[in-house]
Amino acid sequence: MKRYIANIITSCRILFSIFMLFFTVFSSGFFVMYLICGFTDMIDGTIARKTNAVSTFGARLDSLADFVFIACALIKILPAIDIPLWLWIWIVVISIIKIINVISGLICRKRVVVEHTIMNKIVGFLLFVLPFTLLYIELKYSAVLVCTLATFAAIQEGHYIRTGIEV
Repeated sequence: MKRYIANIITSCRILFSIFMLFFTVFSSGFFVMYLICGFTDMIDGTIARKTNAVSTFGARLDSLADFVFIACALIKILPAIDIPLWLWIWIVVISIIKIINVISGLICRKRVVVEHTIMNKIVGFLLFVLPFTLLYIELKYSAVLVCTLATFAAIQEGHYIRTGIEV
């Protein structure tokens, strides 16, 4: 049973992500589901490593759960906020850099490379916290910090991919 605990936790993230869709955005229920999803994302990999249950299936399930969580969060949050044009442009630029990184990984390393750099982890944390800050800080202010760090992280990741530096 210990082998499956991490995958069960990851599967719960998919379930709680879907539950999040049934709550009003920025409500207590929404944030409880959101926090549970974040918590399961933090612990599933640790549990898999500690129980010696790391697997290709688990890694793919984790990626699927991350995708479902992000999609559900965006479905709820995006219609509730006003995103200025300059921010959409910046997000597109970061996305283009990330796409170039994927292509670079395929060319340079013959596989999809996702570097788990400290900067990528910081940006991931800031993106996770961002919905909480929207209640207190205007998006136009918090987005500058997040996008600046995300741009740096994407450029850094590309550098690591193209120079062969393993993180």
